[in-house]
Amino acid sequence: MNEGSLVHDWNESASTLRWRRGSGVELDDETLRDGLQCPSVVDPSIDDKIRLLHLMDGFGIHTADVGLPGAGPRAVADVTRLVREIATAGLSITPNCAARTVVADIQPIVEISQAVGLPIEACTFIGSSAVRQYAEGWTLDHMLERSEKAVRFAVGQGLPVMFVTEDTTRARPETLVALYTNAIRWGARRICLADTVGHATPDGVRALVTFVREQIVRPSGEDIKIDWHGHRDRGLGLANALAAIEAGAHRIHGTALGIGERVGNVEMDLLLVNLKLLGLHDGDLSNLAEYCDLTSRACKVPLNNSYPVFGRDAFRTGTGVHAAAIIKAEAKGHGWLADLVYSGVPASMFGRYQEIEVGPMSGLSNVKHWLEVRGYDSSDEALCSRIFELAKQSDHTLEPEEIEALIVQGSDV
Repeated sequence: MNEGSLVHDWNESASTLRWRRGSGVELDDETLRDGLQCPSVVDPSIDDKIRLLHLMDGFGIHTADVGLPGAGPRAVADVTRLVREIATAGLSITPNCAARTVVADIQPIVEISQAVGLPIEACTFIGSSAVRQYAEGWTLDHMLERSEKAVRFAVGQGLPVMFVTEDTTRARPETLVALYTNAIRWGARRICLADTVGHATPDGVRALVTFVREQIVRPSGEDIKIDWHGHRDRGLGLANALAAIEAGAHRIHGTALGIGERVGNVEMDLLLVNLKLLGLHDGDLSNLAEYCDLTSRACKVPLNNSYPVFGRDAFRTGTGVHAAAIIKAEAKGHGWLADLVYSGVPASMFGRYQEIEVGPMSGLSNVKHWLEVRGYDSSDEALCSRIFELAKQSDHTLEPEEIEALIVQGSDV
């Protein structure tokens, strides 16, 4: 017996992601730039940033935004150190840096690239929606003039360029055609569609990516890649990222734990989990828990117990029915079955395992299992009864210390 013979996967029935299998999708990690724009995070030490960079590389993430050096001397120092680490450590991940469409923001990228001897992609951004135009008092001619100076300067300095339009998901089609078409003509070889305020739905993402692919990229006749940069103000970040892949986006941006401006970005860790399960990413994700834990600690961002896959409760249950099924699966001698019966994500794939706890919703089998896995005598009926009675009277899942106190109490009798 195997998993394939037991699971009818409705996800496969009409999957539009299937066409990307084999070719995969590129990923850009924004943790060290957009992630640090969250007003509640702490800027990590350079040592923690370097460790995160190595973890990203180990997962097979293709590129990382290592900062916005136009922000000042500290940003320049950290970006330089990170780019130098990529070069000296021989990492496969490649660096990029954010920059407004002004020469003053691009100049530090040029200088760092030349000093380290490594190409750095310049991600030049400008607002594109009528909302932003009205607030700023911009005309389209002004936006084009400003963008042309920035893109031509970066290209002329030998930098690969991605042209980013902020608030793309609320921009008029004719504005996007003008901005992107000209950016391609000026030498940009990537264009990034940004859902800057988390406005989009999956249907909107598919419509936008398809429009840009068919009405802008294809007519250009150039080999232009499309990036998707999403935020999760409506809680749709991950769903929108998958929709962008489905519609033909080549690279998806995300951050560890989804940290970022306001309520954050697409969760890179969860995106990796889903791409792995969909067969769209073949990197080793065994250290993904460290990536989440390090980001949580270094940025002072709590990792909620209920956070998918990496939260404390992701593979814990104190419910009697669930626990009984997991125990029966384990008894069949199939580790994969225990990982499957009450879990949509295989815990073992990410260095986790199924945990059975004891609480007010538990059955006696929870108690016996808890004792067995910790080396205690589960055949001691009196002990099992004491623990079971305490659990039923409790308003929470019992902590190990509470159960162990009963064990000690019993041994003293």
